[in-house]
Amino acid sequence: MAIKAIRGFNDILPGETGLWARIEEEAKRIFGSYGFSEIRIPVVEKTELFARSIGETTDIVEKEMYTFSDRKGTSLTLRPEGTAPVVRAYIEHQLHARPAAKLYYMGPMFRYERPQKGRYRQFYQIGAEVLGEASPLLDAEVLEMLMLLFQRLELQGVALNINSLGCGLCRPRYKERLMAFLEERREALCENCRRRIDENPLRALDCKSSHCIEATDGGPSIVDHLCVECRDHFEAVRGHLSRSGLEPLINPRMVRGLDYYSKTAFEITGEGLGAQNTVAAGGRYDGLVKELGGPDTPCFGFAIGMERLALLLGGGDSTEGALVFVALLGGGEVEDKGGSIIKDLRSKGVAVERDYGDGGLKAQMKRAHKMGASFVVIIGEDELARGVVALKDMGAGTQRDVPLGEIEEVLSGALSSQRAGS
Repeated sequence: MAIKAIRGFNDILPGETGLWARIEEEAKRIFGSYGFSEIRIPVVEKTELFARSIGETTDIVEKEMYTFSDRKGTSLTLRPEGTAPVVRAYIEHQLHARPAAKLYYMGPMFRYERPQKGRYRQFYQIGAEVLGEASPLLDAEVLEMLMLLFQRLELQGVALNINSLGCGLCRPRYKERLMAFLEERREALCENCRRRIDENPLRALDCKSSHCIEATDGGPSIVDHLCVECRDHFEAVRGHLSRSGLEPLINPRMVRGLDYYSKTAFEITGEGLGAQNTVAAGGRYDGLVKELGGPDTPCFGFAIGMERLALLLGGGDSTEGALVFVALLGGGEVEDKGGSIIKDLRSKGVAVERDYGDGGLKAQMKRAHKMGASFVVIIGEDELARGVVALKDMGAGTQRDVPLGEIEEVLSGALSSQRAGS
């Protein structure tokens, strides 16, 4: 019996990886233009890091982490998210000694969840964090950057939802009001939410159960209970977003699933993903650096779900088929000249394939078609005698002779024209 992948651990196949690479390269370009630098964080961290940062009562810590002990008995966890490791690195390497750090990361995360459309147990994220800046203008600018990325990727049907989660001054008072409201509806809530009423009542607002959504409808809004500082911050974020041409939806039910958030929180949703429709999310977490042993540092960040983004963009990338097939009809001088052309084209970044047997032209053309080649360069003894190669445009079905010394220039132009027209 053939061995299959572990359930919830997904292969990303050729045809999909081209799209993923395009997303990553576009993110790097846009993040770089906003002053962000890449950081690469370990896949494994001490379990304590996530228990302290994410929150003991969150679903992630309670149910979803891949945790194990190493040979010395140290409890380790495959990272379920990227913010806490970035904060750990920020503290450990004293990055707070410089002005605000703007950092981004890319890579796999791990959560033991029920696999479904766009959600896997090993999933990939692109995340960005700004550590050391408290201004609401920064919140708005990062959201502007993220929406610009989606615009450049030509992503349609996305909506920006924002909320404020308050701070240590106003959130406790709101929790008291919310707890009283939930207590009156305890029997209508799911088992998890009944347990959360005393531990973390805000999590009941994030429950996806239809019974809980109905039971909590009409509950007190945290936006109505903000202190002056949090209200001013939230209004300033909305103002900056409006001036940049973005009109977010105010969603008072949005609380996010991690305990470290404060003030601004947001989600970007996409059409066609069902109930789990969040493609990017994040917010402000001003107390996390101090909680993990560093200086008091205001922070803002987000993460993008790569699988969901790829689904929204169509799942594949046809540009991977833009390759050149070189058909060599003979050995000796044909092989020598053809091999030299193949090497030169590859050195210039052109994707080139060839046949490694001694098949005739018909067999090689069939192979080129199966590979999805855009162009075929045909070289035989007759072509060499005339100082040319035959260039076949597979899309147009046309063929012409090109002087040997001009094939690289002609091909580069043809490939550029094809990309511009696609």
